[in-house]
Parts: sequence; structure tokens; C-alpha cells
Amino acid sequence: MATQTLSHVVLLPQSVPAKEVISQTELQLLLSLRGRVKQLQDEVAAAEQSLKACLEAGAQIEPGDHVAQLRENLRRNVSWKDVVCRLATRLGYDPDAYLSSVLTHTKPTRTVSLDVH
Repeated sequence: MATQTLSHVVLLPQSVPAKEVISQTELQLLLSLRGRVKQLQDEVAAAEQSLKACLEAGAQIEPGDHVAQLRENLRRNVSWKDVVCRLATRLGYDPDAYLSSVLTHTKPTRTVSLDVH
């Protein structure tokens, strides 16, 4: 007995008729917009870095509607927490005490973000 494969094409209805041609102008507009977004992202990053540097140097904010402040976060990266606990168990140590010791001896990573509203 031979196996036979039948192929069927299913056409799905479209709620919006598709354009037959996408113009070069539309493509150029998209590329132009992408370029502008990249340029604006670079300008925003530079402005944020400048304000952060000023605030870190002790600059004061002019009184008004807007507020800018630096938010500092100190974080100990503990993505390896499970590994440390397994190692402690294998070595016969109390996992919680060993983890606490490792965290105590881990230098925190400092990040500073700019908050403007």
C-alpha cells in the first residue's frame, strides 16, 4: 500500500487589502526613521551621562516643576547561589551559613541611574 501526501492551500481572509507594491519612498522613510531613532537614542544617552556627571559632582537643581536625582544600587551578584549551596552540601557544611559567608566576602557592584521627572 503506497502512502500518498495531499497538499492543500488555505487562503486566510485579510481584514485589510494588501498593497500590491511597496514604494521605494516607503522603504526610504523607514530607513530614515530608523536613523533618526538611533540619533535620538545617542543624544539621550549623552544628555543623561552629562546630567549624571554634574549631579555626582554636586550640582544643584534649579527650582521648578522637574526633579532630577541619582539612584544608587549596590548589588551582590548571587546568580551562583545554587552552586554554592550544592558545594557546601557536598563538603559537609551548612549551606545557609556557607552562603552567608560567601555573600559577606563578595564585593557589591555599584550602579547609578538617573531619575528625572
